[in-house]
Amino acid sequence: MAREFSRTQRVADQIQRDLAQLIQFEIKDPRLGMVTVSYVKVAKDLGYADVYVTVMPLGEQEEAQALKDSLAVLNKAAGFLRHELARGIKLRVMPQLRFHFDETVERGRRLHSLIEQAYQRDSKDSKPDEE
Repeated sequence: MAREFSRTQRVADQIQRDLAQLIQFEIKDPRLGMVTVSYVKVAKDLGYADVYVTVMPLGEQEEAQALKDSLAVLNKAAGFLRHELARGIKLRVMPQLRFHFDETVERGRRLHSLIEQAYQRDSKDSKPDEE
């Protein structure tokens, strides 16, 4: 019987859990917004890990600027985060961390608004026929 999850997927899940804690409690940069680690994809050879994050701006910061600043902070702290992950996860090689913005949330919002617009248009078109 084959395993349900591959080793790289299990490593990715553990990195995601540990990284979320590290970002929340260890990085004290004021430019960092509220960061959520939404997905981690680890290469088969464990050479690198693509970390997908969503960012919610803090205070009066614009969303685009908060995203840019947060990604800069995370990429600058990637070495520190990798070192801290290696202390908690026993692997021969800890993957290099590469941070990316997760566009799926924004894409979901856009699709939802398009569906709502189509529904509103459809309901307006069907009402005159009923009368």
